[in-house]
Amino acid sequence: MTDTLPPCPECSSAFTYQVDALLICPECGHEWAPDDPAETQVRDSVGNALADGDTVTVIKDLKVRGSSQVVKVGTKVRNIRLVEGDHDIDCKVPGIGQMGLKSQFVKKVTG
Repeated sequence: MTDTLPPCPECSSAFTYQVDALLICPECGHEWAPDDPAETQVRDSVGNALADGDTVTVIKDLKVRGSSQVVKVGTKVRNIRLVEGDHDIDCKVPGIGQMGLKSQFVKKVTG
């Protein structure tokens, strides 16, 4: 097979398959259209949609790869930028500097 199907946007399973115009995940049962723009939107750990410039809070201690530093739970990160890839948030973490975060480890700050 020459083309690869995208992973499931709900559970990130790589075992998706296509039936007619829909993609289906056999692990969680999620169904979606491959060109659905709502499915490509980046969401935080509780499902809130994220956008460039948002402020987020880290929900668990994260070890910084290649360093002995740790991003502590509750750290507030301002002015995020969304990027493509595994680490879908590019930001400047206070006390650590520029780095990439995964959206599953942050929660959007509202208000």
